[in-house]
Amino acid sequence: QVTMLARGVPGGRRWLHYTARTKFDKTDLTSVRERNTAVTSYYNQQTIDIASKKPSVRLTPATIMYSSITHHPLHDALRSAQYLHRELPIRIAHRIVGFRSLPFIVGCNPTILSVHELYIRAFHILNDFPEVLSSEDVTKYSQVLKSLMEDHKDVMSSLAQGFKECKKHISDDKIVSAFLDRTLCSRLGIRMLVTHHLLLQENKEGWIGIINLGMGLRDVVQRWANFVTEMAEEKYGHCPAIKISGHTGTHFPYIEMPVDYILPELLKNAVRATIEHNSNLRGASLPPVYVVLASNMEDFIVKISDRGGGIPHDMVDKVTNYNYTTAEDSTDKLMENSGIFGNMMEAVNRTTSGPMHGYGFGVPTSKAYAEYLGGSLQMVPMQGLGTDVLLRLKHLETKGHELRI
Repeated sequence: QVTMLARGVPGGRRWLHYTARTKFDKTDLTSVRERNTAVTSYYNQQTIDIASKKPSVRLTPATIMYSSITHHPLHDALRSAQYLHRELPIRIAHRIVGFRSLPFIVGCNPTILSVHELYIRAFHILNDFPEVLSSEDVTKYSQVLKSLMEDHKDVMSSLAQGFKECKKHISDDKIVSAFLDRTLCSRLGIRMLVTHHLLLQENKEGWIGIINLGMGLRDVVQRWANFVTEMAEEKYGHCPAIKISGHTGTHFPYIEMPVDYILPELLKNAVRATIEHNSNLRGASLPPVYVVLASNMEDFIVKISDRGGGIPHDMVDKVTNYNYTTAEDSTDKLMENSGIFGNMMEAVNRTTSGPMHGYGFGVPTSKAYAEYLGGSLQMVPMQGLGTDVLLRLKHLETKGHELRI
C-alpha cells in the first residue's frame, strides 16, 4: 500500500511511503504501479534539491574537544544544537541524492525504498524544525534527534537485506559499493555528531561528549572479547581462548563508537572460523585467538590472528565485497532453522547499535569505517592455517592527518 502525508506543500505531497503487502512483497501490476508512484515522487522535491547543493561542514576532533566545553554549559548545548540544525538536513539531503542515483530497479526494491523514505521523512522533520534559540528549544530538538536515532537504528540491516534481495539485478558491484561506503560512513558520522550532542549534556567525567579522553585500548578489546566469548559459549557450547598482548597499558583520547562496530565483527569472525575449522576440538583444546595491540605517536594497531584455516584463494578478493558471506556454507546455515547462531548475531547486533552481521556486511562495513577514520583494515590469509587481520587507526591528533566527522 502507499500512504501519503500532505503538509501544505504544492500538490499536497511531502513524502510517500510504500509498504510491502507481504513479507516477500508478491509482485503484481498494482504493487508495481504503486511502488513506481512512490519512487517517482522521491525525485521531485525542491527543498531537498536545494539542501543537497550546499556543502557540509565537517568537524575535527580538536574542534569537538576544545570548543564543546566552556564555562557556560547552556551556551555549549545551544551552539551544538544550532550546528546540527544547520548541518543535518544538508547531510541527509546528500544521502537522498545517493538513493536517487541507484539503478531504478534497485531503488524500487521495497526494503531499500523504505530506507529512502526514512531519509526523506527525517529531512523534512529536521528541516522544518524552528530555529533553536533557547534552552527549551534545545530540549525539544534533542528529543527529536533521539526519536530519529531510534527510527533509523535498523537502517543497516534493511540496506543489507534490500541489496541481497536485488543482487541479481546489479550488474556493476562498484556502484553499490560506492553507494554503501558513502551511505554507511555518512550514517556513522551523523550518529557520532548526534550522540556527541546528547552526551555533552550529561557531562560525564573523563569524557567530552563521545570522546573518551583516556581510552584504554585493552579495556575496549577485552570488553568485546568477553562478549563474543559469552555468546559463542552460549550458542556453540564452547569457545577458543582470546589472548591479548602487546601494548596493553596504552591510553589515549579516542572515539569508541566506530571501534565498537568493528571489533565484535572481527572477533566473531575469528572465533567462528576457529570453531568450524577445528571441529574435532573443544573449548580449551582449540587454538587461541591472539590479539596483539600496538600504539605509537601516529596510529594504533589491533592485530587479530586465528587458526581458522584461512580464506580460500578464490574467495580472498570477495571477502570485502558487500553481501558476500561465508556463513551460507558454514555452521550458520546448518543452525538456521533452530536459530542458534542467528540469535547470537542478533545479540551482537543489538549491542553494536545496528546489525552488520549475517548479510555479508560486517567486513566491508568495518573496512569502510576504518578508512573513514583515516586508517585501514587489512586481511592476510594463510591458507590451511588461519588469518591475520590488521586494524590500523590514526590517533585523533596526528601530524599530517586530520579526521573530519
